[in-house]
Amino acid sequence: MKVILGLGNPGKEYEHTRHNVGWWLVDYLADRWHFDGWKKDGQAKVAQGHLTGVKETVRLVKPQTYMNLSGGVLVQYARRPFWSAATDLLVVVDDVAIPSGTWRIRAEGGAGGHNGLKSIRQALGTPQYARLRIGVGDPERTSGGPLTDFVLGAVGKRDAEAIRALFPVMAEAVEEFVRSGIKGALDVQSRSAPGKSN
Repeated sequence: MKVILGLGNPGKEYEHTRHNVGWWLVDYLADRWHFDGWKKDGQAKVAQGHLTGVKETVRLVKPQTYMNLSGGVLVQYARRPFWSAATDLLVVVDDVAIPSGTWRIRAEGGAGGHNGLKSIRQALGTPQYARLRIGVGDPERTSGGPLTDFVLGAVGKRDAEAIRALFPVMAEAVEEFVRSGIKGALDVQSRSAPGKSN
């Protein structure tokens, strides 16, 4: 089973915040792939199905805990025989280090101060899992200081449009991840237009 984990905070007040863009993308994927509606599964909401021509089940997961406890929903998968975070997990996450309207995909990496990624590292005991990072950074924002207010702030209209404009190419990268692993997803990134993937 391939698990696509979108990071976000539950509750209407967080719906349009920078920290929730991971949920925006997995909601888009559920619609694009015509998966059944979201269902409660422990501390998460899940939607699952199959991509055309792919036998393996794909499960979209939105933790219903707060961001700093997101990793707990992965424990059940980590216990499964033959399931490996290194090959079967893709985390979709906001990233303040890259500007809105950009994205990056990586095979592994550090948490970069992100509480959701810290929680996943703690739950899995490894940084070896793929992550698709959606830029929410603002080049005009003063560096330093706490990020909490920024990531919990609403995404402006122009930035939201720039992020959503990337959904088709990011979806293509996720589809390639499902079909052929991280290499396929990286190939989509390298083919995407300049300025959209770095």
